[in-house]
Amino acid sequence: MPRGILFLISAPSGGGKTSLVNAMLEKASGPDDNRQLCVSISQTTRPQRPGEEDGKNYHFVSETEFQQLRADNAFLESAEVFGNLYGTSKAWVEERLESGWDVILEIDWQGASQVKALLPEAVSIFILPPSLDSLRQRLTSRGQDDAEVIEKRMAEAVSEITHIDQAEFIVINDSFDTALLDLEAVIRSARLSKAHQLKANEELLKNLLSQ
Repeated sequence: MPRGILFLISAPSGGGKTSLVNAMLEKASGPDDNRQLCVSISQTTRPQRPGEEDGKNYHFVSETEFQQLRADNAFLESAEVFGNLYGTSKAWVEERLESGWDVILEIDWQGASQVKALLPEAVSIFILPPSLDSLRQRLTSRGQDDAEVIEKRMAEAVSEITHIDQAEFIVINDSFDTALLDLEAVIRSARLSKAHQLKANEELLKNLLSQ
């Protein structure tokens, strides 16, 4: 079983990355997809929002628990975002990749930079909103944050977008269906890259060149 591919998907808050990833995972679980695709579930100290499930959306932990995990070097990356801590389990991701799963990390630019330093073969994708006005509308329509928090998220969004040059692929989430197709195209192109195909089809290539 060839090693899986690690995908780093970043976007400003409200950019739609979670909705796109969830839609892609639903399609990937169908009979027409022959590769395993999963998303890493981060540990976080932020409060659980209505409708979220522990162990499904995030592993919700106390700050003490989080800091212990960090001290134990259990995270592939960790970062503070809007006063809350987020971290990705190093052991879980490595086990999945070695088992042939393609793994998605929904991650901010800080985390993506940390992971790239450790695993330069990871594929980085940035999802952009079509405009700042559209982003503000999405944040407001969620009904999860007050006006002050939304303004902080807007300021952070602009800061996040300045790091877009770190990404290898850019998807603009104007039309959701088009953005989903674009994201799927990135996943497929990474699977078809020369580096990945050489590893995944080593035996085939050996037989083809045996004559």
